[in-house]
Amino acid sequence: MSNWECGVCGYIDKEGTPPDLCPVCDAPKKMFKEVAGPRPEGGSAATTASVRRWRCSVCGYIHSGNEPPESCPVCAAAKNQFVEIDADGQKIGEASGAVIVGADVAANAKTAKAGRSLFNKLGDLVLKLHLHPITVHFPNGILPAVVVFLAIAVFFHIGSLELAAYYNLIFVLLMLPVVLLTGFIEWQKRYKGIKSMIFITKILCSLVVLAATNILVFWRVIDPGVLALESPYRYIYLGIAAGMLAAAGIAGHLGGKLVFGSRG
Repeated sequence: MSNWECGVCGYIDKEGTPPDLCPVCDAPKKMFKEVAGPRPEGGSAATTASVRRWRCSVCGYIHSGNEPPESCPVCAAAKNQFVEIDADGQKIGEASGAVIVGADVAANAKTAKAGRSLFNKLGDLVLKLHLHPITVHFPNGILPAVVVFLAIAVFFHIGSLELAAYYNLIFVLLMLPVVLLTGFIEWQKRYKGIKSMIFITKILCSLVVLAATNILVFWRVIDPGVLALESPYRYIYLGIAAGMLAAAGIAGHLGGKLVFGSRG
């Protein structure tokens, strides 16, 4: 019996025929493609598939080949973070290397009996409600408008847009602690706190956005005329805003790679 994979969100349907609508993303039936079905009873991966499949235990990327890659092309996790999976996507063995990031399963179970920490409970809530992607969309949607408003204010001397940009920056500054907290929790819980380049770059970009937003807001508080025609600092102010937007864009691009890159 064949399985069917949604070409939009990756959902796997195991009923033998594709559904009329994907239960996850509502994609129509025509967006499903046939994938290999479950292996026969008592069969092995070697007897049912000519190529072995490996899943990154950090981001979910699936690699086909006799061996897992040296590093994940999506999140840069090391080779030992890949696990072999069967046609149903179920894990066949443990991680291919001797070192597995995270606490031992038995130790986790024992700890859970003693009670879960507030961080774990908060982390579960953040992941369940997808709070990081929700919160990050607020500042990311506002920052381009801020830079456009500031550019118009600088070149066309429209004070109302400069004021609008300032108020929007205040909102972004208030949202950033929530964005950073939920991002840190998701990094620790979903991605095991792995310190690969993609995550280091995301963290650095987030800190740049935080620093730039503070500079722009408090500079405007100290010097309300920083964008005035006679101000020698107006282009510097605008440049900081442009750098802030670029850093947010890079962080957003890497976040999208983590979410969608595993779909191959």
